[in-house]
Amino acid sequence: MFRTSARQNPLRSSALHLVLIVYTLICVAPILLIIMNSFKSRRGIFGAPLEFPRGETFSLEGYETVFTIGNFPLYFQNSLIVTIVSLLLTVVFGAMAAFALSEYRYRGREILTLYMILGLMVPIRLGTVGILNMMAAAGISNTLTALILVYTAQHLPLAIFVMSELMRQVSDDLKNAARIDGLSEYRILFRLVMPVMRPAIATIAVFTMIPIWNDLWFPLVLAPSEETRTVTLGAQFFIGQFVTNWSAVLAALSLAIIPMLVLYMLFSRQIIRGITSGAVK
Repeated sequence: MFRTSARQNPLRSSALHLVLIVYTLICVAPILLIIMNSFKSRRGIFGAPLEFPRGETFSLEGYETVFTIGNFPLYFQNSLIVTIVSLLLTVVFGAMAAFALSEYRYRGREILTLYMILGLMVPIRLGTVGILNMMAAAGISNTLTALILVYTAQHLPLAIFVMSELMRQVSDDLKNAARIDGLSEYRILFRLVMPVMRPAIATIAVFTMIPIWNDLWFPLVLAPSEETRTVTLGAQFFIGQFVTNWSAVLAALSLAIIPMLVLYMLFSRQIIRGITSGAVK
């Protein structure tokens, strides 16, 4: 029986790797098509969409249009500001709320925890009209501040849910020893607890940054002006009712993919550790 299972293991491993390779190709193929066709002319995009750009099909007119007609450096700057600031606020406030929910015992804690988790179930877009009225009443509509506040509120429930569960696994003896040494609760959180949770923070960062960077709904509703336009909203500039500049659209999408690829390459190990944390003790 031992020999039979040993012989079957390589076959199972090969089959598993084959499934993963096929799944990876399915996920990567659309991205490769976008990047490949961004270096083609309009005729090349529709004539040979699956071929690599070469000879007559190769063209940089899409990138030239992006950087000459559209103000994409400003759009990238706006997207970076909104994404980074929203991520920082989500992590900081999420960690503070998760620490309060996991560390202290007080009346109504379970109800408050349930209230926070309900934010994962209710889409924030259902309150678009109310959010727009609130931003207009506060005088911050059509600003990056409005986008930052909305995205922070949107992703706080996920950050609180993930971090509160992991904070319960941090040793109480370590935290109590820090309190005896005179450390404040803020120092315990940011000096002792947060470094242990770097994999979880990396995972939260990915699940937060990608939806913010790719979002079109709230930039279109809350900040549609030229000064506050984001990358995804700027790409819509080249999509017309009758004529669409597909070379420019694909070039803009290819440029928008770069920050997410860099993020994954920098934090891939932390992301995997954060996803698999708790699976094995």
